[in-house]
Amino acid sequence: GNIYWTDHGFNLIEVARLNGSFRYVILSQGLDQPRSIAVHPEKGYLFWTEWGQSPCIGKAHLDGSKKVLLVSLGIAWPNGISIDYEENKLYWCDARTDKIERIDLESGGNREIVLSGSNVDMFSVAVFGAYIYWSDR
Repeated sequence: GNIYWTDHGFNLIEVARLNGSFRYVILSQGLDQPRSIAVHPEKGYLFWTEWGQSPCIGKAHLDGSKKVLLVSLGIAWPNGISIDYEENKLYWCDARTDKIERIDLESGGNREIVLSGSNVDMFSVAVFGAYIYWSDR
């Protein structure tokens, strides 16, 4: 197995074996402030949220190839990100817009608001079965 993480100080996403060996950078180009990541091992996808000058949600293969932006409009401080493996949906929460939204994880289409609050400052989101869990500050 592998472990993936973001490094905010160096603006990159890295991977290594669980024992720490074979560590390498898989994404660094075009990253400004990567925030959270989610991995879909079965499909071979990595998703991340980006807070930088151009906030977005990105997708790439687990080796960092075929990088695409799935969401780049109407997004400000995307924090947590989570995969619904049964429905093939990607969820994220935004601390500035106070929303949890979702899209199709393959195409990035069918964007919809799942939850919208005011002064919630959402920090993380998780999806399991028919339930959505989130934390706020």
